[in-house]
Amino acid sequence: MTVKQKTLAKEFSISGKGLHTSCQVSMTFKPAPINHGFKFQRVDLENKPIISANVEFVVDTARGTVIENHGARISTIEHSLAALTGLDLDNVLIEIDNEEVPILDGSARYFVEAIEKAGVVEQEAEREYFVVTEKIVYKNEKTGSEIILLPDNDYSLNVLISFNSTVLNNQYASLNSLTDFKSEVANCRTFVFLHELEFLLKNNLVKGGDVDNAIVIIDRPISQEELDRLADLFQHEHVEVKSQGILNNIELQYDNECARHKLLDIIGDLALAGKRIKGRIIATKPGHSANTSFAKLIAKAIHKDDCREKAPHYDAHTPVIMDVNKIKTLLPHRYPFLLVDKVIDIQDNYLVGIKNVSANEPFFQGHFPEEPVMPGVLLVEAMAQAGGIFVLRNLVGKYSTYFMKIDNVKFRKKVVPGDTIVFKVTLTSPIRRGIAEMRGLCYVGDSIVAEGDYMAQIVKIN
Repeated sequence: MTVKQKTLAKEFSISGKGLHTSCQVSMTFKPAPINHGFKFQRVDLENKPIISANVEFVVDTARGTVIENHGARISTIEHSLAALTGLDLDNVLIEIDNEEVPILDGSARYFVEAIEKAGVVEQEAEREYFVVTEKIVYKNEKTGSEIILLPDNDYSLNVLISFNSTVLNNQYASLNSLTDFKSEVANCRTFVFLHELEFLLKNNLVKGGDVDNAIVIIDRPISQEELDRLADLFQHEHVEVKSQGILNNIELQYDNECARHKLLDIIGDLALAGKRIKGRIIATKPGHSANTSFAKLIAKAIHKDDCREKAPHYDAHTPVIMDVNKIKTLLPHRYPFLLVDKVIDIQDNYLVGIKNVSANEPFFQGHFPEEPVMPGVLLVEAMAQAGGIFVLRNLVGKYSTYFMKIDNVKFRKKVVPGDTIVFKVTLTSPIRRGIAEMRGLCYVGDSIVAEGDYMAQIVKIN
């Protein structure tokens, strides 16, 4: 079923204190056009810079997720992004007048309530999903964090947290659909251990903190006198320790509220991957560092998925941009190793080339006489030659390209005499210091027959 993109029906504003800076912050969430995504705008800075909510801009995850671009920084963004995702939005511009999103009560509750009051409207464009087809795994041996993404028909999450604490050891939480985000997850508050709170205070952090915007877990023996001192530092009325090892200033909404809040954080952090996900998350000991590292893996998989979405159009009437004679001026390859016959499309970040596979190819004499199949290694070589044409076409002088690395090569179907191969090579990052990284795809008809990532060095020939 087709799902439309969505934005806010009208703008709304939220104000509060930043957790670590104690600065008073105002945010205005505004409707945005199709394909805009989630973006933050620092309206307090000169030129009012905009920062996309994209994992490539993550610069810190120590006490929350922080993004920065061209000197403009926004911190503690995860709860607001979780609310936008959980309430099924796609396109929102968030104006903010300081560097930190307000902590509010430590959950996504107030963002959710404000979104519901403003309303959500459909837009005239389809939502794009990253549909998971293969398992993606992140693991950190040092911390024990592991996050796995598996194929599923919806976006669902299973989270297990584990701490070396008699009060908070193992907890489990799950969410089978984002339609349950408001009722099951949105109100769940962040939590902090007493020893962490003391460290943060001593290091001039959590200046805007309040023991009412976090579940404070008492993980060591503590006197009432010491608790009173702590309450005074936060300008809070005196508190006591409950039997379950938390302060008595708040009531837990769920026995597993801490695990549910970690699930909320994952939803917010993975929104930075760039697309809505159709898959099941299984997370063990997650945290902002693990979440954003995993978001980078998803973003990389999304990029590969985008590259393979649709075969380039080709028929006999498609105009030729470079014929074989022009190609020979760029590549040193000659018979029987020149494997690109012509180029039919060149854009800023990709090239499309053609190879007509004849029964007279010399490699069919040995591979295999009774069942001719084009060797996979030659498909990789042909993709590399197409990439070489792309990077060499605008250089002045004699240059060549050499393989440095080949990764993620897959062969999906045989290539046989009579096939026409369409190569699409896409630059995956800007060329720096003579190093080009590219993604190659080989199509026969609408089917991918081979694919791979490769890195090449551009070398001047004397």
